[in-house]
Amino acid sequence: MNIAPTRRALAAAALAGLVAVGAPTVASAGQGTTNAVGPRVAVHFDLTAGQLPENIVLDRHGSVDVTFAASRQVARVGADGRIAILATLPAPADAAAKTPVLGFPLATGLVRDGRTFYVAYATGSTETGIWTFTEGHQPRRLAALPTDGLPNGLAQDPATGLLYVTDPVKGRIYSVSPRGEVHTVSSDPALAADGLLGVNGIKIHNGAVYVSNLDRGTILRLPTGPDRRHLGPARVVASGLTGVDDFAFTGRGDEIVAALNTVSQVVRITQGRTKVLLTAADGLSNPTSVAVRGRTLLVPSAAYNTQKDPNLLIAALRG
Repeated sequence: MNIAPTRRALAAAALAGLVAVGAPTVASAGQGTTNAVGPRVAVHFDLTAGQLPENIVLDRHGSVDVTFAASRQVARVGADGRIAILATLPAPADAAAKTPVLGFPLATGLVRDGRTFYVAYATGSTETGIWTFTEGHQPRRLAALPTDGLPNGLAQDPATGLLYVTDPVKGRIYSVSPRGEVHTVSSDPALAADGLLGVNGIKIHNGAVYVSNLDRGTILRLPTGPDRRHLGPARVVASGLTGVDDFAFTGRGDEIVAALNTVSQVVRITQGRTKVLLTAADGLSNPTSVAVRGRTLLVPSAAYNTQKDPNLLIAALRG
């Protein structure tokens, strides 16, 4: 699907969180830099077909799965670089519907549980919510979410099966049960936008929900609590992360690698110290998320602002 230039510009402004020209990056803030080892672009995606990779999860046999935001698709990228479309979410029945902030329907967060997938989908109409499908079958909506919101980040608690969903327009985190029951589990003020988009990426780690806030450049920790119906107060664990999108834990304690969308960087956050691992010079083009397989980083870039070379970059994590 071709995206008209006006829509591409709107997507760039909205999903990337548009910062002022000359805003300080992590590197210029004096927090140090260190390159990952051997970065290379493994796969180039098709910008004109709407193959803007928004989220990534690991799959089997060295493959990964991604959502293509503008084509409303979930795709598998094989270890050989081949792309297979697993599912396409339905176009909105209401052709006049407009997704909040963006104006067009898009697939965002992604979770894989064996052969079952969960996808966050924003349309501005009744299709908005969490969709699910099993490989080889058509997607169906599991849970409806507010049509004036923008479901984005998605994570699953392996202990309960609950899905957690961020909404950067509403400034909320929802839980979605395996039966599709929806609860607002946090609307902490730290989740709110500060001009455009707020709470964004999300992960479950050591009994807590971690999220990023794109506008505020923060990563936050919210304890889950005993009833899972309410998250505890948000606490900032990292800040100064210009245009932070989604992120991942490396498997070394609380160490995080995060995609900084607007400045085309990937950073590592260790015990309060932030270092740049990858930059646009390595091939990043508005990175949206990160996956970690052993000591390998896999980083999709959606080219929302650059409008150049959406891709999947691979590098080794040093240290």
